[in-house]
Amino acid sequence: MHRQRGLSVSGFLFWAVIVVFAVLLGFKLAPAYMEYLTIQKQFKAIAGDPAMNSAQRPAIERAFYNRTTIENIQAVTPQDLEITKDGDQLVIRAAYSVRVPLVANISACIDFNPSSEK
Repeated sequence: MHRQRGLSVSGFLFWAVIVVFAVLLGFKLAPAYMEYLTIQKQFKAIAGDPAMNSAQRPAIERAFYNRTTIENIQAVTPQDLEITKDGDQLVIRAAYSVRVPLVANISACIDFNPSSEK
């Protein structure tokens, strides 16, 4: 006699609930990570612009503000920027936190530190 092999209904439901929960968690956290990547991309673009290397803080803030308007960045404002020089290279940094509500009163708090450094 051969023993039956396969997936039972209860086993399928158990794994389906875990997979659905993981996918929903990913859908909730993805926008925060996408905005982080967009901010970091804009920092690198501004720092890589030769005209910005010798620019003063107001000009760099204005360039970042123009980019935030186009890219719909809301987590960081121009006043949150930390602008420094590392040798002849412009370095732009920021630090911010995002709270993402998950279920009922459970939230994920994510700290981001985008930078123009390579």
